[in-house]
This record gives sequence, C-alpha cells and structure tokens, in this order.
Amino acid sequence: MPKKCELTGVSPLKGNNVSHANNKTKRRFLPNLKKVIFKSDLLKRNIRLNVTNAALRTVDFKGGLDKFLKSAKYKNLSKRVKKIKTSLSQKS
Repeated sequence: MPKKCELTGVSPLKGNNVSHANNKTKRRFLPNLKKVIFKSDLLKRNIRLNVTNAALRTVDFKGGLDKFLKSAKYKNLSKRVKKIKTSLSQKS
C-alpha cells in the first residue's frame, strides 16, 4: 500500500534527523493517513479511501465527497478516485 493520499496526492517528504552534534541521517516525513468510508449520495454507495486528515477536513468543509470531487483537480486524484469522479459527472 503506497503511503499516499487518494484525494490530494500528498506523499512522504524526505529530510534529515539532526542530532545535537549536528550529525545528519536520512528520514521520511510520512503523511497522516486514515482509512475512511465516505458515503456518496449520487452513486448511492459507500467508498473506502486512504486519505490524510487535512483532506478529510476539506471534504467535510466542502459538504461531502460528491461536492469535493466536483471541484478537485484531476491530476491530484488516484486512479480509483478518477473513475469515481467520471461516474459522478455522468450521473449529474
């Protein structure tokens, strides 16, 4: 399972651990991912996605998954979500 948000495309960042003696070792900053079940009103089914907490808050702010996907940029979405977005546009 890739550590990538399916709605926003956020992936791990690279950086360094820096010790008190200024020694640097490589590390990864992982996104805060959660497995969430969204309910789609237009498709009349539940959709399980791996999303960041920030994306979850944005979906709630927009008013649900259907409204979020209408305004979401196509390039940031995963393959599964792109299919859902096209099926939503055909339904409405």
